[in-house]
Amino acid sequence: MSRSERLLDLLNALRRRRRPVSGRALAEETGVSLRTLYRDIASLQAQGATIEGEPGVGYVLKPGFLLPPLMFTPEEVEALVLGSRWVADRADARMREAALGALARIAAVVPPDLRDEMETSALLVVPGAPFPVDLVDPALLRKAIRTERRLRLCYRDEAGVASERVVWPFALVFFDRVRLLLAWCELRQDFRSFRIDRIVEAEVMEARYPARRQALLKTWREAQESRDRSASC
Repeated sequence: MSRSERLLDLLNALRRRRRPVSGRALAEETGVSLRTLYRDIASLQAQGATIEGEPGVGYVLKPGFLLPPLMFTPEEVEALVLGSRWVADRADARMREAALGALARIAAVVPPDLRDEMETSALLVVPGAPFPVDLVDPALLRKAIRTERRLRLCYRDEAGVASERVVWPFALVFFDRVRLLLAWCELRQDFRSFRIDRIVEAEVMEARYPARRQALLKTWREAQESRDRSASC
């Protein structure tokens, strides 16, 4: 393991903890001697990391520190490249541009050796069949989710029957060739999923829905887990 990777492992180990952790525990987690750990902590402090503590007491990293030259391990770079390539192939045009733009920004700040790994990554995404044509801009749906706004939808089911819905959107689900909007439906008074390509019209309403997005997602997950348990009994 290179010194830069070792320092990044130590930084990540500190970030995962909110309370002081002993030097011995950090040394065991990162696989180095206690003496090497003390040197590595001193190196991070010299580069601007606010690490408080001392031998025998424990160490804690104050939030807000970034170390651009050590931002990613080679495996993390591969994961970013693979994920961005998947999004570029399977998401809508604006998400594709965002993924490629983020990748370009990352390439601009990582060290040259990691930049080379990004450009020559052998993790490829095989292009799939085209998605069904969307009648509404998925960016509109993402905006409603981010801002926790109600959505007024005109939706056609598999049989082509249209219905008007007011929903509380909280997530998008990406399958290989289908994308779903997850929402609480005021009409059905229950969670519902809507295929994006079957949404004929969508309007973001001014009114926020009376819940937090994270709470809706948590409740939906619990309901899914309950159904799975019941199905397995």
